[in-house]
Amino acid sequence: MEKGYIQVFTTTDKREEAERIAKAIVERRLAGCVQILGPIRSTYWWKGKLETAEEWLLFIKSSEDLYERLERAIKELHPYEVPEIIAMPIVAGSEDYLGWLRGEIGEG
Repeated sequence: MEKGYIQVFTTTDKREEAERIAKAIVERRLAGCVQILGPIRSTYWWKGKLETAEEWLLFIKSSEDLYERLERAIKELHPYEVPEIIAMPIVAGSEDYLGWLRGEIGEG
């Protein structure tokens, strides 16, 4: 059976941090591609206070099998005390693209 693929999201407050995290994750073959979008505005509760911040959003393409290693890497590389790390399944995709992704993360 085909392994499942995921898209993982994380945010950071500086474009340079987003680029550093993206490069490290791809170099480690934990993702085939990381796209960076931003700046975006985030509103959230942090330690009892309502906060608003400018952030950069990373879209990380990977596989379910690599999730735990990817989460550890994000925590290691990330400047936030509690970084957002959310994974969503890729329920369908072009076989050409998924084949490429499989090869780039060492599963092909």
